[in-house]
This record gives sequence, C-alpha cells and structure tokens, in this order.
Amino acid sequence: MTVPRSPAEPPVHVQPRSYPVSSRAAVHKRRAVFSRAVAGLETIPAAAQRPESDRRARRRKIDDDSLRLIDDLTNRPLDPMFSDAQLARRPQSRLTVWVSHAIVFLICVGVGFGGSLFVRQLHTDPRKEIRDTLIGQLNQLNRRVDTLSADNKTLRVQVDAQSKKLGSANDNPTQREDDLVNGLSAVQGEGITLTLADPIAAQSDSTSGAGPREGQIGRIRVITDADLQQFVSLLWNSGAEAVAINGHRIGPQTSIRTAGQSILIGIDQIASPYKIEAIGNRDALAYALGAKAQPALYDSFKKAGIYPQIGKSDAIMVQAADSVDLTYAKRSD
Repeated sequence: MTVPRSPAEPPVHVQPRSYPVSSRAAVHKRRAVFSRAVAGLETIPAAAQRPESDRRARRRKIDDDSLRLIDDLTNRPLDPMFSDAQLARRPQSRLTVWVSHAIVFLICVGVGFGGSLFVRQLHTDPRKEIRDTLIGQLNQLNRRVDTLSADNKTLRVQVDAQSKKLGSANDNPTQREDDLVNGLSAVQGEGITLTLADPIAAQSDSTSGAGPREGQIGRIRVITDADLQQFVSLLWNSGAEAVAINGHRIGPQTSIRTAGQSILIGIDQIASPYKIEAIGNRDALAYALGAKAQPALYDSFKKAGIYPQIGKSDAIMVQAADSVDLTYAKRSD
C-alpha cells in the first residue's frame, strides 16, 4: 500500500501486517505411524518448515560422514520412537508395579547367590577333598597294621610260652642272646628318656592342615627324621643296648624315614612329641646326648625354639620289635 504525499516528498511504503504463506511452507502435522502408541497420540502441530530452497540456502553443505553424525547428535538427539513413546504413557496398576519390583528383586537375589557360589568355588582348593580321602585311607590302613601287629605279638607270646613248656628254643643261650640283640625279646633295665617336641608355632599350625605339619617345612624348623636318626646313632655309639621311639622298638631292619609330611618308624606313623627311650649306662648316655657333648646341635634347636629334655631312670621297659621274615639271609653253620 502506498500513501499519497506531496510531489516534493518521495512515496512511503507501509509494510502489511502479514504475508501470505505459500503451500510449501504451510503448517502440517508429523507423527511416527510405526509407533506402538500412535493410537493414543493427540494432534500436535509441528513447526512450519521453511521452503526447500531457503533451507538449502541456510543449511551448511555437509559432505563428511563424521560431520553428519555430529550434526545428527546435536540437532536430533532423540529417537522418533522414543519421543512418541513419551507423548502417550500407558497407565500401570499398583499390582503391576509391585510384581515387576518383586521380579527384579528375585533376579538380583539369584544373581548375587550364584556369584557368591562361583567366588566360593574359586577360593576352594580342589585338592583338599582328595587329600582328606587319602589321609582317611592311610589312617584306616594304619589301624589295620596296628591290629595285625598286636595279634602278631600275642601269637609270639603264646609261642614262647609253648616253647618254655617243651624246653626247646628258650633253653639255648645263643638263641636268647640273638633275640635280645635283634630286638625280638622285651627287655628292661636302667637308661634315659629323651623328649623332643616341635615348636609351639608348628604344633598350633599343624592342627589346621589336612596332614601333619602341612605347609610348615621350609618356614618353621621342626623335628625331622634326620634328627631322630642322629640321636639314635649317638645312643648306639654310646653303648645303648635297646632303643625305642614312641614305644616302637628299633631293630636291625627298622627304618626311620619321612613319608610325605609324617615320620615313620618302620611302617608306624609317629608325631610330636617324640619320646626316645634307651637302655644302657644312664650316665654315659645322658652325657653323650647332653648340651656339652653336642653344642652345635643344641644351638640349632634353641634358635628354632626346640628344647630337648633328658631324664634318667632306674627301670625302663622296652617292648620287642616287629619280627620280619628273612628271605636271603640264612644262619651260617
């Protein structure tokens, strides 16, 4: 619209209150018809779009895929289906809410319980069950051996009693001397008793393991088979006539050895404290095993917390050793 003015003044153009909108820029509605909640959507007019030519002119030309991705993340962060789902929410009852919470709680409890079992299985030593089974079998066999040894001693006593009645073997002084030397006869007389015990730390830790002193060798100094062999050798060298360890007579074929973590006298297992009984001149035996005669050995024991105790006795009873059958050795005529 043009307002008329005087010829000297230029015409003034007055801007109209609005411009007509073209058909391409008309306001229209957009909805994602593939959304599950499309039936419950209300009519929401979208903003008017600019003409394609204007939009192309104002939009930056993008040829790089990375720049397109950044543009999509910046200008269109939400997925259309998520936006439509936020427009229409389905009402949920209190029962549905509580059931869903209970299901989630049970799933969490199950996952936690399964995880704890898995972690416990990882921290469990699979060898412990096998070790316990083997120890049980060993103890059972040891009890059977003890029973058979007791029966053997009982039969030997009966044989000796019958031999005395018949007046055969026991009347032979050479046979009696051989039985005394070989440990096949019970003897008594004066002697000494040497008591050795593992350190207190080794004794307390050995009760928690599956076997005797399990895992202690190399960390704590304990009594070994070599220590017992050394003391027995000193006793024989000092004139001992009979030696027994924890009640087991040391004979000519009796071994002192280590099997696993246990010390065996022959086939009998012994444990701390170790009690060595020897029949002989008690003064000479006590001096031979004393600290004055063995200073280096007693210093080693003292550093480890082992303190041998020696006691003299007027009468010591030592049982007979287990008899063995000789296969290759025969009496020489």
